Amino acid sequence: MVTTGIESGIGMSKAFPEIDKASSSATTDGAGKFFSELVSKVNDIQVQSDKSIQGLASGENKNLHEVMIEVEKASISFQFMAQVRNKALEAYQEVMRMQV
Repeated sequence: MVTTGIESGIGMSKAFPEIDKASSSATTDGAGKFFSELVSKVNDIQVQSDKSIQGLASGENKNLHEVMIEVEKASISFQFMAQVRNKALEAYQEVMRMQV
Protein backbone atom coordinates (compact mmCIF):
# COMPACT_ATOMS: atom_id res chain seq x y z
CA MET A 1 0.00 0.00 0.00
CA VAL A 2 1.44 3.33 -1.05
CA THR A 3 0.54 6.45 0.86
CA THR A 4 1.34 9.98 -0.18
CA GLY A 5 1.42 13.14 1.84
CA ILE A 6 -0.50 16.34 1.35
CA GLU A 7 2.44 17.83 -0.49
CA SER A 8 1.99 15.36 -3.35
CA GLY A 9 -0.33 17.84 -5.03
CA ILE A 10 -3.49 15.78 -5.30
CA GLY A 11 -6.26 18.28 -5.86
CA MET A 12 -10.01 17.94 -5.65
CA SER A 13 -10.23 17.12 -9.33
CA LYS A 14 -8.01 14.06 -8.99
CA ALA A 15 -9.45 12.88 -5.69
CA PHE A 16 -13.05 13.37 -6.77
CA PRO A 17 -13.22 13.19 -10.58
CA GLU A 18 -17.01 13.44 -10.58
CA ILE A 19 -16.72 17.07 -9.40
CA ASP A 20 -15.10 18.01 -12.71
CA LYS A 21 -18.07 16.78 -14.74
CA ALA A 22 -20.30 19.50 -16.10
CA SER A 23 -23.69 17.96 -15.39
CA SER A 24 -25.04 17.46 -11.90
CA SER A 25 -26.65 14.19 -12.98
CA ALA A 26 -23.19 12.75 -13.60
CA THR A 27 -22.22 13.63 -10.03
CA THR A 28 -25.44 12.12 -8.73
CA ASP A 29 -24.84 8.96 -10.76
CA GLY A 30 -21.30 8.75 -9.38
CA ALA A 31 -22.46 9.11 -5.79
CA GLY A 32 -25.29 6.64 -6.36
CA LYS A 33 -22.88 4.15 -7.88
CA PHE A 34 -20.48 4.62 -4.97
CA PHE A 35 -23.17 3.99 -2.35
CA SER A 36 -24.57 1.06 -4.31
CA GLU A 37 -21.13 -0.57 -4.48
CA LEU A 38 -20.52 0.15 -0.79
CA VAL A 39 -23.80 -1.49 0.25
CA SER A 40 -23.09 -4.44 -2.04
CA LYS A 41 -19.63 -4.99 -0.56
CA VAL A 42 -20.90 -4.72 3.00
CA ASN A 43 -23.67 -7.20 2.17
CA ASP A 44 -21.11 -9.64 0.74
CA ILE A 45 -19.04 -9.39 3.91
CA GLN A 46 -22.17 -9.96 6.03
CA VAL A 47 -23.08 -13.06 3.99
CA GLN A 48 -19.54 -14.40 4.33
CA SER A 49 -19.73 -13.84 8.09
CA ASP A 50 -23.06 -15.68 8.29
CA LYS A 51 -21.59 -18.62 6.38
CA SER A 52 -18.66 -18.74 8.80
CA ILE A 53 -21.04 -18.79 11.77
CA GLN A 54 -23.12 -21.56 10.19
CA GLY A 55 -19.96 -23.53 9.47
CA LEU A 56 -18.89 -23.23 13.11
CA ALA A 57 -22.31 -24.25 14.39
CA SER A 58 -22.44 -27.31 12.12
CA GLY A 59 -18.91 -28.41 13.08
CA GLU A 60 -17.61 -27.80 9.58
CA ASN A 61 -15.29 -25.04 10.73
CA LYS A 62 -13.30 -25.58 13.93
CA ASN A 63 -11.43 -22.28 13.97
CA LEU A 64 -13.32 -20.01 16.34
CA HIS A 65 -10.79 -17.20 15.93
CA GLU A 66 -11.33 -17.07 12.15
CA VAL A 67 -15.09 -16.91 12.65
CA MET A 68 -14.72 -14.09 15.17
CA ILE A 69 -12.47 -12.20 12.75
CA GLU A 70 -15.14 -12.53 10.03
CA VAL A 71 -17.84 -11.33 12.43
CA GLU A 72 -15.77 -8.32 13.52
CA LYS A 73 -14.93 -7.51 9.91
CA ALA A 74 -18.65 -7.51 9.10
CA SER A 75 -19.41 -5.34 12.11
CA ILE A 76 -16.71 -2.79 11.29
CA SER A 77 -17.70 -2.61 7.63
CA PHE A 78 -21.34 -2.00 8.61
CA GLN A 79 -20.32 0.72 11.07
CA PHE A 80 -18.17 2.32 8.36
CA MET A 81 -21.07 2.28 5.91
CA ALA A 82 -23.36 3.85 8.51
CA GLN A 83 -20.83 6.61 9.20
CA VAL A 84 -20.39 7.33 5.49
CA ARG A 85 -24.17 7.60 5.19
CA ASN A 86 -24.35 9.90 8.22
CA LYS A 87 -21.62 12.17 6.87
CA ALA A 88 -23.28 12.32 3.45
CA LEU A 89 -26.59 13.27 5.07
CA GLU A 90 -24.89 15.92 7.20
CA ALA A 91 -23.23 17.38 4.11
CA TYR A 92 -26.55 17.39 2.24
CA GLN A 93 -28.29 19.11 5.15
CA GLU A 94 -25.50 21.68 5.36
CA VAL A 95 -25.87 22.46 1.65
CA MET A 96 -29.64 22.80 2.08
CA ARG A 97 -29.12 25.28 4.95
CA MET A 98 -26.96 27.54 2.78
CA GLN A 99 -28.61 30.73 1.69
CA VAL A 100 -28.37 31.58 -1.96
